[in-house]
Amino acid sequence: MKNLSYLFLLLSLLAEILGTIGGFGSSVFFVPIANFFFTFEAVLGLTAIYHLSSNLSKIALFKKGLNKTLLLQIGVPSVVFVVLGGLLANYFKSSNLELVLGLFLVVLALAFLIKSNWVVNPNKKNALIGGSLSGFSAGLLGTGGAIRGLTMAMFNLEKNVFIATSAFIDFMIDFSRTFVYWYNGFIHKATLVYVPFLLLIGFIGTWLGKKLLDHIPQERFKRISLGLILLIGLATLVKVFTTSVPT
Repeated sequence: MKNLSYLFLLLSLLAEILGTIGGFGSSVFFVPIANFFFTFEAVLGLTAIYHLSSNLSKIALFKKGLNKTLLLQIGVPSVVFVVLGGLLANYFKSSNLELVLGLFLVVLALAFLIKSNWVVNPNKKNALIGGSLSGFSAGLLGTGGAIRGLTMAMFNLEKNVFIATSAFIDFMIDFSRTFVYWYNGFIHKATLVYVPFLLLIGFIGTWLGKKLLDHIPQERFKRISLGLILLIGLATLVKVFTTSVPT
């Protein structure tokens, strides 16, 4: 217990609440936060395990909203490409992946904030492309929720349908990449001590996020979430550049 970082656990709870409210999933917050406490490879492994419980909680709480058509159109290519991205992650330096992650978060957050009325045609082709990109990003960088969020947003889904379908797809992605990360050696014994706490946090954070969604306008929280994603992305870039500078 004395080796646990309680700040990390508190920030993980915040990531889960915001991930539920924003509809992006907690990994878009959890990955850059955890990156300040662990190596990037360990973060990938820990995220996959943590996300399994997080998405099971969302499935249990929002299960009535599942859209089976989007589950197939976005979920199947996501699973295929998360395996490819996860395998490729073993061939890149962690500092390079952190840099890509930081740029990825900053660019996407700015795009969503500036183009809040961004419209993409809601068709099968775009669903397949979005699923492939989100899966590949999840495997390589640990997070693909923002891309999946953009893809699903074009179908103008009611928020409970959005979260339930996204959670089912995320669960499929996490289940697949857990095996890939284990094969890569990204799941470390030293970080497994956090898993029981993260399992509990996944449920509590999802429940709290759902309660907030019932009372607070979704659009306002989405902008707050995007602002936080932007700040986390910038903080990740600062960390990369400051740690790469010789002292």
